[in-house]
Amino acid sequence: MGSEQPETYATDKKTLPFSEQHYFSSYDHFGIHEEMLKDRVRTLSYRNAIMKNKHLFKDKIVLDVGCGTGVLSMFAAQAGAKHVLAVDMSNIIEMAQKVIDVNGFSERITLFRGKLEDVKLPYDKVDIIISEWMGYFLLYESMLDTVLVARDMYLKEGGLLFPDKASIHVAMIEDEEYKNDKIHFWEDPMQLYGFDYSPFVKIAMVEPLVDTVDNGAVVTSHYKLIDFDLNTVTIEQLAFHRTFRLKATRDDRVHALLAWFDIDFPSDTPENVVSFSTGAHATYTHWKQTVFYLDRVLDVKKGEEISGSLASRPNEFNNRDLDIELEFNFPASGPDDSRRTTGKYNYFLR
Repeated sequence: MGSEQPETYATDKKTLPFSEQHYFSSYDHFGIHEEMLKDRVRTLSYRNAIMKNKHLFKDKIVLDVGCGTGVLSMFAAQAGAKHVLAVDMSNIIEMAQKVIDVNGFSERITLFRGKLEDVKLPYDKVDIIISEWMGYFLLYESMLDTVLVARDMYLKEGGLLFPDKASIHVAMIEDEEYKNDKIHFWEDPMQLYGFDYSPFVKIAMVEPLVDTVDNGAVVTSHYKLIDFDLNTVTIEQLAFHRTFRLKATRDDRVHALLAWFDIDFPSDTPENVVSFSTGAHATYTHWKQTVFYLDRVLDVKKGEEISGSLASRPNEFNNRDLDIELEFNFPASGPDDSRRTTGKYNYFLR
């Protein structure tokens, strides 16, 4: 069922809201796919999860949601899938077709260009859904919504999702040097040619920083904020509000909350389970970590606790963006009241 061009369906980018047009167009250029393919933690985790479980893919019908350049589809075909249906809305699918043709998979991988919701697949149900849907802070860009739609529309009872589990984790970090560079920069007329740029401080504070954090900057325990089981979670449950409790692991100063995510793939044998983390303690991934700066500094002592909550929900104007609320309470210990503090913040991941 291979073809020189992907089968195209009625979805037209020009008819989509601007936010949707921008999202799909951002994947048209090869550069973002180069970055993802060079992310060896990401790509090898998928390959290992599929190839270690070839028996689960043997002679199965597989759906690849958001196939990009087609690498996951080819892994599935290599593992023995009977037929892989690969869906993507972006122009990169034209290059994916060339890659699939030149690698000899044209008869086993069929590409469909369009939104998953609009595509008519040649099978009513599939055995396995594969997708690399994760964004910054796991949920930014909301591609998981589409995966869950695909699950409900096409995955047969007892079918598998690769991956099938995800979790978000938090800790507190010391980050004075970077905070000074990114936040306090706007408060320093000496660096701004004598002008007052302080109105930019508010903008800088409400936009979380996505960057690589050194694990040595982490000054508290880790806390699993939330688990998602992709087999059962609903789109509505992707908006959440969870509490956390962190314990200082040394005397230090706290400047920000750090967040990252972990991913797990299914297997019917424990030795073939594949997982990876995007935390500061793990090998670099292109997702990096997400940093939420506080407008104050916490002077913590080893063993003291910081409690709080974090809420995340899609933005009402663009559901691919996230509105995030953070609250914390640091009661400190001992008679020094000056260290005790609370805070409440609103952030926007755009």
